[in-house]
Amino acid sequence: MTLTMSRQKAKRHPLAGKTMSGAEIIIQVLADEGVDTVFGYSGGAILPTYDAIFRYNAEHRAAETADDPVHLVVPANEQGAGFMAAGYARASGKVGVFMVTSGPGATNTVTPIRDCMADSTPIVGITGQVPTAAMGTDAFQEAPIVNIMGSCAKHVFLVTRPELLEATVRTAFEVARSGRPGPVVIDVPKDMQNWVGEFQGEGLLPVRGYRQRMDSLKAAKLSERKCRQFFDMLGQSSRPLIYAGGGVINGNAAEELTEFAHAFNIPVVTTLMGLGAIDTKDDLAMHMLGMHGMAYANYAVEDCDFLIAVGSRFDDRVAGKVEEFAPLAQHIAHIDIDAAEIGKVKLVDWAHVGEAARSLRQLTSHGQKHNFDKDYSSWVRHCQQLKQNHPMNYDRESALIQPHQVVEELNRLTGGKAIISTGVGQHQMWAAQYCDFRDPRLWLTSGSMGTMGFGLPAAIGAQFACPDKMVIDIDGDGSIRMNLGEMETVTNYNLPVKILLLNNMGDGMVRQWQRLYFNENFAGSDKALHRKDFVKAAESDGFEFIRRVTEKAELTEALDAFVKFEGPAFLEVFIDNEASVYPMVGPGMSYGQMVTGEWIPAREIKSTRERLDPLTTPDLF
Repeated sequence: MTLTMSRQKAKRHPLAGKTMSGAEIIIQVLADEGVDTVFGYSGGAILPTYDAIFRYNAEHRAAETADDPVHLVVPANEQGAGFMAAGYARASGKVGVFMVTSGPGATNTVTPIRDCMADSTPIVGITGQVPTAAMGTDAFQEAPIVNIMGSCAKHVFLVTRPELLEATVRTAFEVARSGRPGPVVIDVPKDMQNWVGEFQGEGLLPVRGYRQRMDSLKAAKLSERKCRQFFDMLGQSSRPLIYAGGGVINGNAAEELTEFAHAFNIPVVTTLMGLGAIDTKDDLAMHMLGMHGMAYANYAVEDCDFLIAVGSRFDDRVAGKVEEFAPLAQHIAHIDIDAAEIGKVKLVDWAHVGEAARSLRQLTSHGQKHNFDKDYSSWVRHCQQLKQNHPMNYDRESALIQPHQVVEELNRLTGGKAIISTGVGQHQMWAAQYCDFRDPRLWLTSGSMGTMGFGLPAAIGAQFACPDKMVIDIDGDGSIRMNLGEMETVTNYNLPVKILLLNNMGDGMVRQWQRLYFNENFAGSDKALHRKDFVKAAESDGFEFIRRVTEKAELTEALDAFVKFEGPAFLEVFIDNEASVYPMVGPGMSYGQMVTGEWIPAREIKSTRERLDPLTTPDLF
């Protein structure tokens, strides 16, 4: 195999030609790639590389601070390591890295790998493997990682030629961060780590066809004709709406999106993963659309006549009944970095495959150059009226603590500037609905996979990535149990991570569905199954701030103290366990069938549409 050298002539690496072990080469490439934190759990098949980290840090440790250049963070288990790498990547925009041993160590990271693939998160996972001579013999802690991960990851490399190890690691980072980001796994047999050879300081693997596709993406420029077609459609519309997804965040295009929206006075709705793509307090921001989106955002989608999708994929949680999604739209435009997403779910009238930031800049420039100045002020006023007429609300007079109030009060204290992570369930939706996100990369959640247990390890990863920012994990009692061991990781590293636990003594989202569709048969979600004393768990793990709130009158003071505390903080709030998440668009239903609940004003549904029948069990969850 011929290695690909950098197409730009670079200076020779100062260590080129030095003799190193394979493990040392791995760590040197990590350092070259700017990696400052590795999350991982050791074991026999990865020990040579762990030893190399130890020796690298001992040699390069900063004398004045005693800081390790490659900080090794040991979680409670390997799944936690994977989600920490994901949280690090999502908060920083850099590639997150985890490193685990073979067999069960590697298989414990399958869920984080799939989660990162589904949400386009760039991470590199390095897994140890049994020696090449033992592969295929069912050796101790052997697992076919290439086969297992191949269906979950963006790419998987198995290193069987030691002279290609260095190029493999460099290529893994290139693939993880380029194009549509995603997870890359490198499976490294133990003998490859122990091999001794010459460090090259450069070189990439020739990944067939990949670089040509990436080059075409980078070069993808909107032609004059394509821009003119877009503005012809925009000119024909009177109610345009931007539908922004997680691709805007991943593509670092939030600034360009905001400039485009303001240049032409177009309101913006965002997906769950797109929160922060525009400041949620911006006059043009309509917050989140979708199954549990704001009623006013969903009504805006119902009313728009030109839908402009940017970095979004029309998934089932957004599009619902696809043929009735944006039913009045005369045109739909779609900008995405992944050609496979164009027309996959919803046919569009105009599409461009390319980087979101560059595409939006070009459209803004074209419109301004040609003095596009159509007046959409009446449409903007209509959207603002939707906000006023259909605001988010809940039972504010209830004697029980409402979860909406908890998140609303937390948001008032943080001002929409904290990094918020969540698990998955009702608490996730309340956090999305009632938190403001003034900037991108402040919202970390498991969107597509919906992985319970994501929140706490993701918060830990985010805190390592952003040590000067406030990081809060808003979690549920069901979700946090999935990775409860990571509470100890918080205190082991004395991280100022804050955990706000909304305890409804059960799996609230499951119970909500069981109320709606299964005659209140609470199979597997019984409150008696959730008896853990989380305060005692926090005490045993060494948290410095620990509070439990059971009375509404205690809430404001407790939240204020929680936010102001500067070390590891744990606050458990017992909420109304009958509280539900509204609005709700049932699976496979249209926005016209949205149920807003008792406290959010709904508008009348047209006679041709039917309300969601709570007695009908949907095929989709």
